Amino acid sequence: MRNKSILTEAKQIDRAVTLIHLGARLQVLESETDLSYERLLRLYKEVAGKSPSKGQLPFSVDWFMTWQPNIHASLFLNIHEYLNKVAEMDEIDNVIKAYQLYSEQTKAQGLEALLSVTRAWRLVKFIDNGMLTMTTCSKCGGRFVSHPHEIAKHFVCGLCRPPARAGKGKASGSIHIH
Repeated sequence: MRNKSILTEAKQIDRAVTLIHLGARLQVLESETDLSYERLLRLYKEVAGKSPSKGQLPFSVDWFMTWQPNIHASLFLNIHEYLNKVAEMDEIDNVIKAYQLYSEQTKAQGLEALLSVTRAWRLVKFIDNGMLTMTTCSKCGGRFVSHPHEIAKHFVCGLCRPPARAGKGKASGSIHIH
């Protein structure tokens, strides 16, 4: 039997509890902790007061390319990249902190956070695997989530060139362009 550190296990449980509070799916907890599936399931039920959602995690990169999700994903990823540069922390702790800051920013702007912590985690995986990248807008200079083969020289973001119907709907989270 291998020796388990009580402190390491406590840190893993704390990390899992934080992720559960943020709404992470069970698959994220399994991937980011060394806790057994059974312990995570019990912990999830205890913390959330319900069983975890079933089904597969979102996998398509296309979701991140649509107008509003792209803006939200780009905001999160810029925060994530900044934290990567200035703070020394484990990758999952960086995702957690970046997601908390992203949530605070959207709330402060009176917007609904379109990006779930599970999608944010998946986005980081897509970036790490080269399935998505960040490209600088040729008009505003902001960095936005894009396909890796985007022609950077002519890239224009969704804020500088919103779709024709942008901001006209009453859908929650809609961004009004003046």
